[in-house]
Amino acid sequence: MSRRGRLDAVVVGAGVVGAAGALALAKQGLEVALVEAREPAAWSQDDPDLRVFAFAADNARLLDELGVWDGIAAARAQPYRRMRVWDAAGGGELAFDADRLGQPQLGWIVENRLLVERLWQALPQAGVRVLCPARVQTLEQDASGVRLRLEDGGRLEARVAIAADGAESALRALAGVDVDRHDYGQRGVVAYIRTDAPHEDTAWQRFLPTGPLAVLPFAQGLASIVWTLPDAEAQRVLALPSDDFGRELSRAFGGWLGEMRLASERAAFPLRRQLAAAEVSGRVLLLGDAAHVVHPLAGQGVNLGLRDVAALRAMVADAQARRTDWDSAHRLRRWARGRRSENAVAAHAFDGINRLFSNDEMHLTLLRGPLLGLAGRVPGIAAALWRRAAGA
Repeated sequence: MSRRGRLDAVVVGAGVVGAAGALALAKQGLEVALVEAREPAAWSQDDPDLRVFAFAADNARLLDELGVWDGIAAARAQPYRRMRVWDAAGGGELAFDADRLGQPQLGWIVENRLLVERLWQALPQAGVRVLCPARVQTLEQDASGVRLRLEDGGRLEARVAIAADGAESALRALAGVDVDRHDYGQRGVVAYIRTDAPHEDTAWQRFLPTGPLAVLPFAQGLASIVWTLPDAEAQRVLALPSDDFGRELSRAFGGWLGEMRLASERAAFPLRRQLAAAEVSGRVLLLGDAAHVVHPLAGQGVNLGLRDVAALRAMVADAQARRTDWDSAHRLRRWARGRRSENAVAAHAFDGINRLFSNDEMHLTLLRGPLLGLAGRVPGIAAALWRRAAGA
């Protein structure tokens, strides 16, 4: 083969999940190549990335074990210690507090570009062969492995190929895996804002008939927003002058943090639920958005993807300890069943929450606020929900 012989794994897609997957497998002693179409945008201390994640504790531990979390935390990872969730129509609220849960924090708000940059910096030392820019053109596979042909004519042969190339995964399509897709007709409007009142290290989420509005704490006195709106309404608020945008946002949030002022550019991304028909097809495995796309209302998208990585890493480690083949067909199917179960449950649960709260139907409006309040008052429910979200 023209790429230095047979590999253990070829990972296609070098975002957060793909880069973490390649790094995790390499640190288990496997020969890994990472194929990516373009160089990632550089992270900047002075120009925060609009795309942020509510990072869970189990995934921070994963990145710590991979040797990259300290560098991320030292650069910029904003801890949040409380969460408040309520409905605009009234009723009680569901609150989470790190002190009551016996935790130093509930999680961290971290920028996508920072995560990708630190993961990429760790790849060469781990022995990962990074091929960039490169695209997969063809896929062949049999019971013993996969053969990939790249657009530049290069060829790669490996025991498995891993599709981590996003919701429109080219490798997934080459493997013949279908997807079940539901478009919400909504967009998530993202931006940084400044507020009159401090964010108090709190992640806030207010449910509105048009969709949830999340206000997430960030460094330097900023907060990050994810404002879910119907497509046409999202386009309208994106076009508003900055001052008008801030006033509409303040009203939508109910004035909880005082006046809100735009502090960055704005962007929007379409929202959908998407599940691949299978997490494994022969010797092709699907990770992250290539396998599952969920509504962002619970901030679990990248967390689910990194749990795919953690489960794959654990499978390899278990096989190595038992001195058996980590890529045997029954092991790959077992990994896929486990991930399919968790990811499908999460996707449909978030879909149900969005349907319940993103409407103005009278009976549901009267029901959902009190339901949140009841969940907040019943002992143990908040702790159980947090443990689930934190991967505990």
